[in-house]
Amino acid sequence: MNTITGKFHKTNNFNEIVLERRSVKVYDSEVKISREEMTEILTEASRAPSAINMQPWRFLVIDSPEGKEKLAPLASFNQTQVLTSSAVIAVFYDANNMEYIDEIFGKAVEHGYMPQDIMNMQVQQAKSYYANLSESDLRDMNLIDSGIVSMQLMLVARAHGYNTNPMAGYDKERIAEVFGLNKDRFKPVMLISIGKAAKEGYPSYRLPVETTTTWA
Repeated sequence: MNTITGKFHKTNNFNEIVLERRSVKVYDSEVKISREEMTEILTEASRAPSAINMQPWRFLVIDSPEGKEKLAPLASFNQTQVLTSSAVIAVFYDANNMEYIDEIFGKAVEHGYMPQDIMNMQVQQAKSYYANLSESDLRDMNLIDSGIVSMQLMLVARAHGYNTNPMAGYDKERIAEVFGLNKDRFKPVMLISIGKAAKEGYPSYRLPVETTTTWA
């Protein structure tokens, strides 16, 4: 079977990216995304904000037939997306992401983003802050940051001309170990299928702002 590679219609049109995004269930299985372009997509998505810039998210890109065969039994409610998409991105957060604080802040100094004395102060404050967080508070913070990057990833994919679908219906207890990751360290957040729609996603109703917003 021939496969289609290469970039699709890219856009910087905000309305096209945000207002026309749909969750797609069925993809053109012949369309492949090169690892070069996927790296570009993930790099752009990773510009998302995070608490103290700790960037706790980690991506497992499942784009090979063998990888999809491993994933399909774990995603019983979403097998169509898994098997037809160009790739499925499993988003995790790294429970030990504080190991990277010296690199993150050190590189900020190296690139001229902050002076050394400010780095020293912020790193000390951050380490103290994290040391006093409860396990549940730390989990909540990492999930929020990973949710932000996941939404940004879907919008970046849309800007590259691809469609996506976020998925929570999979075996979160087993996915890390099935793919050789330390389940105590890498905690699952969601799956995101990505590819070119074979069947467009349906529009959906959104509650009016008057229902979801309170002014004070």
